[in-house]
Amino acid sequence: MKVLRIGGITVVCAATLAACGGGGGSGGESHAQYQITLRADKTILPLNASGQAAGIGAYAPFTTTLYVSATEAGRPIPGADDKTFACDVKGGLNSGSLYYLDGNKEHEDDKGNALSYRSITLGANSGGNSFHFHAGTAAGDATITCSVTDPRDKKQYSASVNIKVGQATANPGRVEGFTQALGYLGTTKNLKGLPTAVAIQARVWDDANQPVPNPSADNLQVRIRPMGDAANGARLLEGGKPGNGVIQLRTVGGVGQFALASGANSGPIVLEFTTDRADNNVSNGIQDPVISLMQVYAVDEVASTPLALTAANFGTLTNGVEFAYALEATGGVPPYTWVVSGLPAGLTADSSGIISGTPKSPAGTYRAKARVTDKNGQYQDADMTLTLVGDHREVKPEDFVINGCPAAQNINVPCPISAAT
Repeated sequence: MKVLRIGGITVVCAATLAACGGGGGSGGESHAQYQITLRADKTILPLNASGQAAGIGAYAPFTTTLYVSATEAGRPIPGADDKTFACDVKGGLNSGSLYYLDGNKEHEDDKGNALSYRSITLGANSGGNSFHFHAGTAAGDATITCSVTDPRDKKQYSASVNIKVGQATANPGRVEGFTQALGYLGTTKNLKGLPTAVAIQARVWDDANQPVPNPSADNLQVRIRPMGDAANGARLLEGGKPGNGVIQLRTVGGVGQFALASGANSGPIVLEFTTDRADNNVSNGIQDPVISLMQVYAVDEVASTPLALTAANFGTLTNGVEFAYALEATGGVPPYTWVVSGLPAGLTADSSGIISGTPKSPAGTYRAKARVTDKNGQYQDADMTLTLVGDHREVKPEDFVINGCPAAQNINVPCPISAAT
């Protein structure tokens, strides 16, 4: 230990130091503010239309890796704990989500599949860490922001990166319709209190399976096709306009909504949806139509239980022996209408479900198909099996040959019988 006296001030210095107040060692605590950076390997990702899982490498085209780091005066910040960095999706959550992909079981489900997150926390190793963003099924721009807190003054510093997922084309590629929960409507003469109108939504998608943009004019046409009795008197209702057989409307977020009102007759009502691929506008004429169909049933009553048909085995039938069988169905709304195919020759089925006749077919196992349709047009299919035995060929008198008589001889003419030996 050395004691120095400088200008009347006594200074004690350890002998191990090179010199009191000299250079060497740490420069002491720095008070420079934190600097944070965030970057992504890929800032444009394809649309993940097939819903593939997140991954790393060349065979994971829908996933990108992000790198976050922070420095203080050019040096990596210390890693205090596993929550040094906080990152989340600030916008575009429909277009993708965050993943750790670090092999930690806490970040996987029971089957070992990586879990997705809208926000995550990370520790700092050499002042940084990495995580992943995985594209979803919706095109759009996602903004990911990461922040770090300086423990000295509790100030937060943040950085963001934008990732573009897919690209909407704006041109209609398909259109489809959906009914509300009931899926049917009552006829105007139904006595069961069934609603005589049902809400229907039609969705218009582009080539990338994205909703078409909101149009400036009507971009969807709906028409009741004149098919079957149920179409008579049925009407389309939209926007307070008088009911009609054809309407045009605009979609919002790719969705158009209207109502279908029934007529007096039961049965399927076929709706035709049309949009124009050329310009997403049907009010100025349809140049390149995109069309789809759907049917909605108008019914007089509703079944208390669903229509059901169970596979049946007719057992063993014998060629040449008369047979009859009554098919049975349960549920639905009677009366039932039957169609049966694949029966062996000699057997027929009528529309009431009666199978009858005398089989005349080669022996073996036969599998028939039966379809039953109830009053409301609902149907069920089932397999029917039977085993046929016996010779199916018709036996004629000339097929018998008596010993000593020519086979071609008239059986009504006696022929000599050879003497017994």
